[in-house]
Amino acid sequence: MASIDNKGMVHGTAGSVIYREYRGKNIIQGKAKVFKQTDKTKRSATEFGLSSSAAAVIRTAFEPAYFFKDGTAAYRSTQMVYRSILNNVSGENGKRDLHDGDLSFLQGLDFNANSKLNEVLQMSHSVSKSTEGLVSVTLGSLKTQTDIKRPKGVSGAYIKHRIRIMLVAFNFREEYYENLGYQDIDIEGYQTLEEQVITFTEAVPEDCLVLVSMSLILYSTIAQTNESILLNSKGFSPCAIIGTFQSENPSDFPLKEVDMLISNYPGREEKIIEMFYKGNLLMLGLDSLLGKQATSGAKTVKSKQVIPDVVPGKRVSFKKI
Repeated sequence: MASIDNKGMVHGTAGSVIYREYRGKNIIQGKAKVFKQTDKTKRSATEFGLSSSAAAVIRTAFEPAYFFKDGTAAYRSTQMVYRSILNNVSGENGKRDLHDGDLSFLQGLDFNANSKLNEVLQMSHSVSKSTEGLVSVTLGSLKTQTDIKRPKGVSGAYIKHRIRIMLVAFNFREEYYENLGYQDIDIEGYQTLEEQVITFTEAVPEDCLVLVSMSLILYSTIAQTNESILLNSKGFSPCAIIGTFQSENPSDFPLKEVDMLISNYPGREEKIIEMFYKGNLLMLGLDSLLGKQATSGAKTVKSKQVIPDVVPGKRVSFKKI
């Protein structure tokens, strides 16, 4: 039963709501409700957690390309990975990962929305992969004086422009990614860059999906010491995914926790990096949860409903919700 104290604060329970005081304010909170956590709910939660983990791996892999990400990069990348998995080319809900996804949703992912690559660097580009697994990037012509939008107060005549193309292969089921290389194009001051084709010499493994990034890095040069100072910052660090290719022959899903050993990949040890990826464990855990649920019935979880504050001294209507 609810009651009002001498300060006009309401305390206690009335119907389906609970009244309490917090820092001089009346808080109304709904009673915990019980609902069944269905298979669909479990599978959706697993896929979103998997997407968040996969997006974090991608951001880490491309750190040498973007340097500074903006505050919402984690949210955007997770959403794009999630959409890629939802629009899958194979696999069922809760039994699929990025190797099943439509990677076109990652095309154009900007790591820094404060300086989007397509707005800062006015240069056409296209990405292709040969039958031998070699990735090529075709770059259009570029005039640094007019085709690059630099930060305010930075004169392009006295800085070095570096365009970096980076290629990374990912095998989420074996929990590693491999740096297949990067290539830099350096341009001093105001120059014209002719159309060119960049081809990476490392072939993409058939069990890996691959992402290609392009970024723009600016340096200020000190003539006396021949040093270069990085000008990129959180306000200006353009970098985006410009090419995606799905794995041609993806690895099987692991049946237990992955014990990733770099020694299992002879000749590639220096380029392979172990992932901090929880997607496989989430799917293994889902199998366990669904198996238990099939024998013991659906588990229940409690949620709370929050209702806006009550103003002291104002009449309260104790109606059922």
